[in-house]
Amino acid sequence: MFFGEYQVSFQKEKNRLALPAKVRNQIKGEEVVLAQGFDGCIFGYEKGEWQKFTNRELAGSVTEKKSRQIRRHLFSGAAVVSYDSQGRTVIPQNLVNYANLIDSLATIIGAGDHFEIWNNQEWKKYLETNKQEVW
Repeated sequence: MFFGEYQVSFQKEKNRLALPAKVRNQIKGEEVVLAQGFDGCIFGYEKGEWQKFTNRELAGSVTEKKSRQIRRHLFSGAAVVSYDSQGRTVIPQNLVNYANLIDSLATIIGAGDHFEIWNNQEWKKYLETNKQEVW
């Protein structure tokens, strides 16, 4: 299970960041699936959890507009990426653009069955904006 909040360095010139050890310890193997999340973040899934997650989404009918929209959103930008022994991985450019990763810091948060990669400032804004709804 993924939990916690981590500030990590993001090397914009290489689109590279290092996954924290506490995140890596929850991943089987050395590959993860990254995809366009919701609210402007990148979803990160262990490959087996991605399969479970997408099976639920694929259960929706392709004849339903909302189901098609969600499929297109999730699958069109998804990529399997590997990371090295220090946790460094390269984020595909389309996902860097989607999450607006422009600063030298990014935020990685645990979200239960997956982790999320956020633009540091966008994460702070999200927390401030949504704290009333959560509590």
